[in-house]
Amino acid sequence: MNLGQWIGLIAIVISLYILWQIREVLLLMFAAVVLATTLNRLAKRFQHLGMKRGFAVLLSVAIFFAIVVGFFWLIVPPFVQQFHELTYRVPQGLERFNTWLDGLKTIVPSQLIPYIPDLNSLIEQAQPFVNRVLGSSFAFVSGSLEVVLKVLLVLVLTGMLLADPLAYRKVFIRVFPSFYRRRVDGILDQCENSLEGWVTGALIAMGVVGLMSVVGLSVLGVKAALALAVLAGFLNLIPNLGPTLSVVPAMAIALLDNPWKAVAVLILYFFIQQAESNLITPVVMAQQVSLLPAVTLISQLFFVTFFGFLGLFLALPLTVVAKIWVQEVLIKDVLDQWGNQHPKETEFVVVCNSHNTNDNWTEENPASNQAPAVEDTLPQED
Repeated sequence: MNLGQWIGLIAIVISLYILWQIREVLLLMFAAVVLATTLNRLAKRFQHLGMKRGFAVLLSVAIFFAIVVGFFWLIVPPFVQQFHELTYRVPQGLERFNTWLDGLKTIVPSQLIPYIPDLNSLIEQAQPFVNRVLGSSFAFVSGSLEVVLKVLLVLVLTGMLLADPLAYRKVFIRVFPSFYRRRVDGILDQCENSLEGWVTGALIAMGVVGLMSVVGLSVLGVKAALALAVLAGFLNLIPNLGPTLSVVPAMAIALLDNPWKAVAVLILYFFIQQAESNLITPVVMAQQVSLLPAVTLISQLFFVTFFGFLGLFLALPLTVVAKIWVQEVLIKDVLDQWGNQHPKETEFVVVCNSHNTNDNWTEENPASNQAPAVEDTLPQED
């Protein structure tokens, strides 16, 4: 390798290292792009109805914030009430359990008494764990503040992108060579359509899961059924793992009434998860986004390993966008064209084009040999 190749290799390694260090910022930027793309597509639909751009954008943002506020309004008050009830129901349950153990000791043979657990000893053994949890409360608050700041950053970036999306799109397209800019513009259109399809499919799946959850929990008589159903629908955005996470608060609240309700909730969520993974998501996503189930699971494992919970939450849209870029650029533009033209034919075409270009330059029109203007290769606003 010569000096120039070594410099190029070092530059690539340094670039990859910098990208790895700022990976969380890049994920937040991608989340803002996904949100801005969704709201922009909604605004365009309003524009097709005759609305002006500014009013359509404001209406889209208002709908988004109404959904967010409604979500927390439905979720937070019932959960606060139920978990406040846990603070005095759990000690009562422990006291009844301790009484039951004392009664059991009077029934069983004396040889089995040492094997019966003592509740007081269990509490003493759990005391160090409780202390660690309480000691990490400040870290939890700090982490919560960090999450709030990240959410605000995403919202601010979304507003900036939504204000003038075409300008940011042109800046991104300028990074590529002039001969490839129209191709990149078409790929971005495909990414936008696929992201819209993913959002549509995810909303349909969330609605069906939430509806099944609220009906099942209401039949079982579980408190805060609507809040639990909304939470189950929201966590359905995380395939495979989201439904498993949603069953924990539902079982905890059902346990306040009766242990059999907790078991019934577990069975209910199991059937909902089976219906979601085997019927709802395949049918809906097959119409919106063509992703193989194995690819979805592998992408989740990859992104959660390298990027944490935020990578898990954004695994599907990241996979959708990555699939389009790999399919269009790597497969169609590179691998499919590999070796299609003979080297001599390529050289002949280049020489002929060069000869014709020189003729046009010297004899017909000197301006015809100039490269096309940059603005001609960039997308124009509707």
